[in-house]
Amino acid sequence: MPLAVLGAGEKAIVKRVGGDRETRYHLADLGFCTDTLLSVIQSQDGNMIVNIKGTKLAITKEMASKIMVGGVAQIK
Repeated sequence: MPLAVLGAGEKAIVKRVGGDRETRYHLADLGFCTDTLLSVIQSQDGNMIVNIKGTKLAITKEMASKIMVGGVAQIK
C-alpha cells in the first residue's frame, strides 16, 4: 500500500520506491530504501511528516504515493 494512506502514529517498512530514476534516487538519498522502518508523525491530506533513520522529513502526497510500505503497526 502507498505510504500516503497511513495515518499519524503508524509505522511501516518500505517495500518499494516507484517513480522515475531521478525521483527514486532522491527518495533513496532521503533514506527511503527497501526494508527501512519509518513512522508517521503527522498526516494531513496525504502530505506527511515521517521519522526515518532518526530524521524527521516532510514529504508531499505525490512523493508519499510513490513509496510502497508493508508491515503497518500502531506506535505504542
